[in-house]
Amino acid sequence: MRSIAKSFDDLLNIVQPTDYFFPPPPLKGHKEEFTALQIQMEAEKEKGKVREEMIKELRSDKLQLQQQVAQLEELLKLQAQQKEPKVQQVKNDDEILVDKNCPLPPLDGYPACKGKLKWLMAMWRSDSCYASFGINGSLCSILIYLSEIESWCPLLPGRVKLAAPLEIPPVQSGQAVVRGSLTGLYPVLENRAQYRWIHQRIRSMEEIWVEAGRSLSAKYDLTQRKAKNILVHPGALTAESNIKITETAFSGGPLGELVQWSDLISTLYILGHNLHLSASLPDVRDFLGIKSNCPTRYSKVEADLIYTDIIGLRQIQTILKESWPNYQCLVRVLDSFGTEPDFNHAVWAQKQDLKSPFGGLNLIPLQFYTMFPHTPDNTFLGFVVQHPLSNEETEQLQSIPRQNQALVYGKSANFWKGRESYLHVIHKYLEIHATVDNSSAIPSYVYNHGIIKGSEVQTLLRQSKVFVGLSFPYEGPAPLEALANGCAFLNPRLDPPRSRLNTEFFNGKPNIRELTSQHPYAEAIGEPYVWLVDMQNSTDVERALTAILNQTIKPYLPYEFTCEGMLQRVNVLIEKQHFCKGAGSWPPLSALQVVESEAGTSCKQACKDKGLICEPAFFPHINNTRTLSNYNTNCQTSELSDSSLVFPAYKYDSYGKHCLFQSDPLLFSCVRSNQSLIRICPCRDYIKDQIALCKACV
Repeated sequence: MRSIAKSFDDLLNIVQPTDYFFPPPPLKGHKEEFTALQIQMEAEKEKGKVREEMIKELRSDKLQLQQQVAQLEELLKLQAQQKEPKVQQVKNDDEILVDKNCPLPPLDGYPACKGKLKWLMAMWRSDSCYASFGINGSLCSILIYLSEIESWCPLLPGRVKLAAPLEIPPVQSGQAVVRGSLTGLYPVLENRAQYRWIHQRIRSMEEIWVEAGRSLSAKYDLTQRKAKNILVHPGALTAESNIKITETAFSGGPLGELVQWSDLISTLYILGHNLHLSASLPDVRDFLGIKSNCPTRYSKVEADLIYTDIIGLRQIQTILKESWPNYQCLVRVLDSFGTEPDFNHAVWAQKQDLKSPFGGLNLIPLQFYTMFPHTPDNTFLGFVVQHPLSNEETEQLQSIPRQNQALVYGKSANFWKGRESYLHVIHKYLEIHATVDNSSAIPSYVYNHGIIKGSEVQTLLRQSKVFVGLSFPYEGPAPLEALANGCAFLNPRLDPPRSRLNTEFFNGKPNIRELTSQHPYAEAIGEPYVWLVDMQNSTDVERALTAILNQTIKPYLPYEFTCEGMLQRVNVLIEKQHFCKGAGSWPPLSALQVVESEAGTSCKQACKDKGLICEPAFFPHINNTRTLSNYNTNCQTSELSDSSLVFPAYKYDSYGKHCLFQSDPLLFSCVRSNQSLIRICPCRDYIKDQIALCKACV
């Protein structure tokens, strides 16, 4: 570039005018020569003008060229600077891969490891907590952190991952002793507005809980138990969730979740465990000791269990960030309607377009705790139906005379819309009472008590002969309260069955379970307590009413919905059901019964047909040819696959019985079926009125 500019300078020197002239010749006697010389000088003058123009143009071209040269040089500099970091980055990657002092182990199964390594190599000074974990900028220190403190990379050869990244030893909790009072709970509940309704329910049922604890202690040895440190975080109750469940609890809002939380808290406390109640995200942060971007080094106490809901789970994940895997196995998620395995598995759900705001959590499906025992892939937690405590209370309720009246199940006037013909039929036989938020929207012949306390509802149920379902709300506690007070339940049939495929209410639920009636659990109890009716068929409704009015039933409540039944069930789950690595298997294998389904039949149905229940905890045990041969299922050929939720299963081909085994443990499912495959099902027995527990489980 500079040689081109020099050539322009040389050219300018050639054409540049000079100050040196030869002297003119003498003019005397040379007129003609003088005239010729003038003409020549004029010509030279014209040439000079041309030369000046050329010089100007050349100078302009030179200036333009110099500017272009400068721009090109600047561009070359920028290109060199851009290339330099790339070369350096490649060098850094190569150094990571061939570091002699710290060779990188195979990264199979750790797809994010290299990216995390590169990020921390550059950013480890961004938070002082990284240095506190021993990171000094070297590859080894970062690898140790990413494999032992977090879980993004494989362990270095010869190193062992610590059980927990604690700076101080965990607090020893001592023995769990069944408590004879709930008063220790009240100060914590009183200080949190979100727990106001829960506090009220717990207080009203204290004597029942205390008596149930004494009764269970007399039947079983509850002395050899460790007191667990348990975090209880109902996410739906937090202000951050923007759900107004606590605000509407006293004005006719839904109470099912609040009932379950109340009863779980009472159960855990009576059983002698240490409870830490959370009502906000700061509460969770404080309990877990979250103060920086790094995983927590210590918390106030080491959590043994965390009870939350799906909203709370997402809040906890956001708080824990990279530490979430350390806590995942401790979580139990209260989930009223259940989460089926295909919705829980994030990748599968995305591939199959199973959209749900509550799905994709990648938990073990048994970590979801349901309101009723409707989803065998989940765990049945349940709740308690309030019932009389003492003989005196029982006698007092029994002394209330039964009236020729019906109480309608539906606190919101919206539930009554389109039910006029159905209610007119009932009104021909019975006086109709209600506890509705808006009298103007219901028939004039209905006696409305408005929104009243639970104890007053109990009295109304005790006075009534029929508790009338309107087909909604689905699967609430109230029908069981009616049965506990000796009041028959009119249970509307749902035809076609309701599910996310045809009903707006279930649209976002992470399952495709079908409800054949307003209350499937009550439906299974059957007559004379529960009468299934077609609301559109007046003859069917009158048939049920006539039968109910001609009978007398005693109060009925399944054991699993009593305080003692819940105490028994939750105690066994706490002591036996574990999801962390290294924990023993439960239920005991002695309870396993292997059943082959018909083609196109789910394991849930196949087990039910044998009077058993599908137990997903047994799936891993039977998911191989060796175990199946012990149960007279001999596979001629087999393969591992994650292409379906019905494995293990088999079909016949030219070689005989071809078995398909599940390669992804999160895809084991009790509820799915395949028309061309025979499912191999893990079933177990259960205690009557305590379906969550097998006979060998207690």
